Amino acid sequence: MAFAYSTFLSGKWIAKFHDHCEPMTLTRFCISSSVALPTSQKRYKLCSSSLSMNGCQGDPKLPIGMVETQTLLPVSTLSLVMDCLNSAISNLKSDPPSFSSGIIRIQIPIQQQIEAIDWLHAQPHNQKLPRFFFSGRRKPNVSELFVEYTDGNGTSLSPNHDLISVAGVGAAVYFRHSRPFSFDDWRSIKRFLSKSCPLVRAYGAIRFDAKADVSMEWEPFGSFYFMVPQVEFDEFEGRSLLAANVAWDNSLSCPWGMALDSLQDTLDQVNFAVTKLDKDVPKTSISSSIFHAPDEKHWDTAVKKALQMITSSSSALTKVVLARSSRIFTASDIDPIAWLACLQVEGDNAYQFLLQPPNAPAFIGNTPEQLFHRKKFDVWSEALAGTRARCGSRALDEQIGIDLLSSPKDHLEFTIVRECIRKKLKAVCNAVLVDPQKAIRKLPRVQHLYAQLKGRLRNEDDEFDILSSLHPSPAVCGFPTEEARCLIAETEKFDRGMYAGPIGWFGGEEAEFAVGIRSALVKQGLGGFIYAGTGIVEGSNPTSEWEELELKIMQVSLSFLSELQSLHEANFLSPFP
Repeated sequence: MAFAYSTFLSGKWIAKFHDHCEPMTLTRFCISSSVALPTSQKRYKLCSSSLSMNGCQGDPKLPIGMVETQTLLPVSTLSLVMDCLNSAISNLKSDPPSFSSGIIRIQIPIQQQIEAIDWLHAQPHNQKLPRFFFSGRRKPNVSELFVEYTDGNGTSLSPNHDLISVAGVGAAVYFRHSRPFSFDDWRSIKRFLSKSCPLVRAYGAIRFDAKADVSMEWEPFGSFYFMVPQVEFDEFEGRSLLAANVAWDNSLSCPWGMALDSLQDTLDQVNFAVTKLDKDVPKTSISSSIFHAPDEKHWDTAVKKALQMITSSSSALTKVVLARSSRIFTASDIDPIAWLACLQVEGDNAYQFLLQPPNAPAFIGNTPEQLFHRKKFDVWSEALAGTRARCGSRALDEQIGIDLLSSPKDHLEFTIVRECIRKKLKAVCNAVLVDPQKAIRKLPRVQHLYAQLKGRLRNEDDEFDILSSLHPSPAVCGFPTEEARCLIAETEKFDRGMYAGPIGWFGGEEAEFAVGIRSALVKQGLGGFIYAGTGIVEGSNPTSEWEELELKIMQVSLSFLSELQSLHEANFLSPFP
């Protein structure tokens, strides 16, 4: 039996018909025939604001009972949303679902565009509530982003992005474990998602190396951390949308009544008065020193050791990416959202992100690198390598780009990355197209060698294989992967955590992940860790690679740029303790 429902997608009202499922109401449908269990309507006593269930503890092979999106009538302003939500939740309480597990999304279109980062900044920060922010790339003139090596036509294979940014607080369901991210973990996430509810998504990140020792600052993230937010704000072009998600599963000791009470508890903390966030560089003072791990002396040693392996006939290693952690101590606490807003100004052609589990630091970044984007059977990926500074003079800037294109060392590094990604995509795709083969991608402060790859999947369920094979890419690890990973683990004396790992989201029939570079970890009383890395291949020079690290952290460290420069000149830099 077919039935109709209406939904708000990509800024438009869409009416659809669905088959093969029993209609429950005009906007409700089920995706399995789970046996219903009694549902209590009593008010559960909440232990804390962070009450949520870990979806990894469920049976990944068992579908949840229902997935539903309810779209309410649009409102003119954000201030009118709360009354609508309260009414919808009251209806849910009086007419609870009959399924023992499921997820319901209530979404309210808002007829004004409000920036998601402004909404997130307006929310009081409860350390027990996780929060996140994810912004895809904007849609600037493609010809301004890169210049093709052969004819400069700037052809783009990228899919359109209608959703600009998403922010959320609280977790309707989260997914976390200390073991490496597995196929069963992916299935645990996917059981809460549906092709029929495309905006129900799980946002999160995965460690660069799940086998490495975990440092104290990264412990709350586990080996991976994903969340379907309880309260979510979506920013579209010219409009917005606020959504509330409630997820329950009796088998995970989180019945309907408890899940609904947890959502209400989070909604009670939401601020519906939003003001424009000042995106000027915040004036934050550094309290005396910055610590690099490694310092320049130990960096020189590490690069030379890597070059010895690369040029040795007994080693298969051709490239390794070595990274640096720079710890800053500030006189006042850093606001990670304000810092991220500054990074937004820096890079339209990049992904901005924030991920902060309960009682954890905030992992923020402004990364130009896409790991992959899947939409149904189509998948896109990118190769990015080689770095040069931008220049104020257009003529000189173009010359710097030409020098990058003609550099044998950078061409070798770039080719290793591109061909490795092409080979991995071919393993799961019928065909792979590379266009452009080699181009310059220009960002506000740096420019890189760039190629885009597109493939057609043989099976939509190959999504996990794409993620597990593309990460870690030669752009952030090296080649061959295992040899490079072992050298990194042996050489680097700090925990990369989620730095250089996948960060993004899973949806019902779509997923998109960036690579968590140009990033930092910040927390009250902790200061911040700024991360950057550079590829080492035959012909690399330790001094030049150190200068590239300095160039890359400039974009992330804008808030402290003048003081960083003065500290550097005063030779305050010393080894990380």
